[in-house]
Amino acid sequence: MTVAWLPYADVEEASRRLGGIPDGIEVVCYNATEDEPWPDSAADVAFYVLPYMKGPEVLERADELTSLKVVQTLTAGVEAFVPKIPDGVTLCNAAGVHDASTAEIALALALASGRHLDLFARQQPERRWEPVFGTALADQRVLVIGYGHIGAAIEARLAGFEVASITRVARRARDEPEVHPIEDLPELLPEADVVFVIAPHTPQTEGMIGAAELALLPDGALLVNVARGPLVDTDALLAETSSGRIRAALDVTDPEPLPPEHPLWQSPGVLISPHVGGASTAFFPRADRLIAAQLGRFARGDDLENVIG
Repeated sequence: MTVAWLPYADVEEASRRLGGIPDGIEVVCYNATEDEPWPDSAADVAFYVLPYMKGPEVLERADELTSLKVVQTLTAGVEAFVPKIPDGVTLCNAAGVHDASTAEIALALALASGRHLDLFARQQPERRWEPVFGTALADQRVLVIGYGHIGAAIEARLAGFEVASITRVARRARDEPEVHPIEDLPELLPEADVVFVIAPHTPQTEGMIGAAELALLPDGALLVNVARGPLVDTDALLAETSSGRIRAALDVTDPEPLPPEHPLWQSPGVLISPHVGGASTAFFPRADRLIAAQLGRFARGDDLENVIG
């Protein structure tokens, strides 16, 4: 039998949520909680699904997993886990699992910022009725930086909002739909009213939105970052938002968590959520489908999906 560590309460729950356990797979449930002991099967586990919302510390003892062949994350970004993966072990991410949830929060942040929902929420406890004119998504020129699964999901959800245009950017140019290469950003940023940042965090994308890029945005533009905090230069963003020239809606920050004393908290026109893009009810059924499919492939000896090179 091949041992798989799965992040469920017990084998019964795992079987129910996965639609059964593939033949030849022995499931050990492990969620890496503080009071949960390290499973006795450490030397036998071959397929390890990392618990969601846990950091790379779950792989601190990876050298003890001497039979390990596959590590499956439940996050799309895996940069924090890569250094912990032993040689010869395949790492797979959760591309696709967070598309719906992250796309939803991207639009929610844009709408909340433009229509001042954060302001009205602060007014409610004081019972203040003070209308403020808002900025709609309708008629706005949208730029999506990092046009992959989630970028496409954001575009799909924008379909009913009557935006003026949607321009797509990725590392390389593509056709059908038209996707611009990242090198085109200097020409595209001045024509963008709303910018969604959803590119992966790599050495090449870190700091990709800095002072020069922010300066190219038109007055009143909104930057929505639902990718990773380090993609945007925090000091440069703070300078632009502090002046009131542009706005920002951020599900991620740099540093993260954002320290209580950080000036970004009180910068005008900045709306912050605490990195909850993927944390919604949409996560669980999609994560279950991914785990079931990958475990089935592994049991059959088929090629896995979402393999990180």
